[in-house]
Amino acid sequence: GGQQQRVAIARALANRPALLIADEPTGQLDAETGLAVMELLRAVVHSEGVTALVATHDAQLLGLADRVLELSDGDIIEH
Repeated sequence: GGQQQRVAIARALANRPALLIADEPTGQLDAETGLAVMELLRAVVHSEGVTALVATHDAQLLGLADRVLELSDGDIIEH
C-alpha cells in the first residue's frame, strides 16, 4: 500500500522531471497512509522545485495543495 506509493513517487522523481502528474495517488490507501504519502510528495515537490498535478476525489487532501482547481461539467473552477 503506502510503501508501494512511496516507491512509485521516488521512481517518478528519479529523473528530476519538471512536471509530475499523479492520478489518484492515494486512491487505494487508508486515510492516514494517504495523508503521509501526500505529505511526502508535497515535501519532495517543494524541495526539488517540481510542479505536481494531482488528481484526487479525496477532499481531505485539498489542504495540502498550493492551488486547487475543480473540473465541474467541463468547466475549470479555481478555489
